[in-house]
Amino acid sequence: MSVLAKICGITESDGLDAAVEHGADFVGFVFYTASPRFILPAAAAELADALPDEVTKVGLFVDPTNAELEAALSEFRLDLIQLHGQESVERVDDIRLEFGLPVIKALGIATAADVTAALAYEDHADWLMFDAKPTPEDTRPGGLGRSFAWHLLQDWRGETPWILAGGLTPENVALAVEASGAGAVDVSSGVESAPGIKDPARIAAFLKAAKNAGAGRW
Repeated sequence: MSVLAKICGITESDGLDAAVEHGADFVGFVFYTASPRFILPAAAAELADALPDEVTKVGLFVDPTNAELEAALSEFRLDLIQLHGQESVERVDDIRLEFGLPVIKALGIATAADVTAALAYEDHADWLMFDAKPTPEDTRPGGLGRSFAWHLLQDWRGETPWILAGGLTPENVALAVEASGAGAVDVSSGVESAPGIKDPARIAAFLKAAKNAGAGRW
């Protein structure tokens, strides 16, 4: 079975076209204004207008209010909501119920205790995303280009499907898949030529490496 791959932080058509052409399963759009990858929902909807149905459209939010979610969803029909802030289990439940969409909950990982703590989201989020845990000096909760000790995820005992994120690149994604056991991966800064600008060649290389990494595992 091939590893699933998500290209996040799409802001322009070249990056989106490359993601689709080379087999991305998910494409992500960042609706968090502090990110260099921020895009307005209306602009994202225009970009994604011709996306094939088999590519899942993901909107990334950080501690959103219901009003912010309603505004975005009125402009852009998403397939998945990604929550990348400090959202509690209860907040994840509320959003799933209120908006009727599946949710990815991103969780920061630095230690084995963080992996254990993620079990609290079992049966609440539809997907979990394991990303590098921000430090107190960081100004954003993700998209930092930083990885963590991937082998920590070999001890994951949950049944919720999960995505590996954080510092992935075309050069290291195969190693990350092998070390973590990931069945899905997410990349943003690792396929950019500049913050917020995707490099089509790096997208192609990342997707090839990710897909090949899982080809012989199942």
